[in-house]
Amino acid sequence: MKGFTREDKRFSLCGLNCGLCPMQIGGYCPGCGGGEGNQSCAIARCSLEHDKVEYCWQCGDYPCGRYEGRDEYDSFITHRSRGKDMQKAKEAGSRAYGEEQAEKAEILRYLLEHFNDGRKKNFYCLAVNLLDLEDIRSVMKVIAEKEGIMDLPPKERAAFVSKLFQAAAGAHGIELKLRKKPAGKSQKTP
Repeated sequence: MKGFTREDKRFSLCGLNCGLCPMQIGGYCPGCGGGEGNQSCAIARCSLEHDKVEYCWQCGDYPCGRYEGRDEYDSFITHRSRGKDMQKAKEAGSRAYGEEQAEKAEILRYLLEHFNDGRKKNFYCLAVNLLDLEDIRSVMKVIAEKEGIMDLPPKERAAFVSKLFQAAAGAHGIELKLRKKPAGKSQKTP
């Protein structure tokens, strides 16, 4: 969007974890405020109209009507934890939150490089996005301790790792699937 740029392209102003998104990982999106190729966004336009706030929580009108139903459905990235993630970033500070997201992104890169059978990119993006870092670290420890895992064929490696993430998510009542909106229902936010 013309005139909209940001320093932090991993965490959007509306609370999406761009650094854990399959669109950004695939090179189809530069992240929130990434300039060239950045899609038109109503929230970005709103930021420009409200003193170019870096994050929506910094706006005096937050939470506004743009956030009604914000966690009901997903797009190409999960919207489920935007409110929680913005609150976490606000309380911990964007730098500390960014460090956590950087660690998650590094784990995601590792998973995609070593445990993707060609069909797990969205699954791993969801798992790393929705699970707490401690749960992710626990899964990664099990993977590291699994003898001979790297000798398994890619499909078996991916199946083993995805079962670990499914179990970790299930323990917290988290479903590792994008929630698509029903046909005919519009979604107000990106």
